[in-house]
Amino acid sequence: MAGKKPTRDLLGIIWQNFWRSLQPRQFRGTYIGEDYFGNKYYEIPPNPSLGKRKPSRWFVPAEKDAFDQELTAEWEAWLRGRRDDPPTREELVKNLQIMELKKRNAAELDAHYSKEKDAGALPKQVEGETIGTFPKYKEFEISPGKKPLG
Repeated sequence: MAGKKPTRDLLGIIWQNFWRSLQPRQFRGTYIGEDYFGNKYYEIPPNPSLGKRKPSRWFVPAEKDAFDQELTAEWEAWLRGRRDDPPTREELVKNLQIMELKKRNAAELDAHYSKEKDAGALPKQVEGETIGTFPKYKEFEISPGKKPLG
């Protein structure tokens, strides 16, 4: 038997996996950063040797047990793994300023165009009509073949 073929040692593989499962794991995450709401973000990096290919990421809300709290879009993308690097403070400040500018512009546009919109609106109610029915106009037939109202 000069060329002995390597065989899979099933018991050896099971023993190695069992032994690796007893090795200590990292349970505490590394502090990564904080957003302007006060939420703190943590990560445990991936460890392919243990079969962990993706990092574990989570946040601790500013108010305890308020996990439905609002998150910034940048931090949410990092939590979900859509971006590799966490957002920088400069990026967060820049995006917050853009958001505030858009809110101000939207309020100005709404104030400017709301006056014109109200003046040109269709009449809400025609004489002799109760609220909640379909509007009736003098120039249109109520049903096919019948004469108009006027």
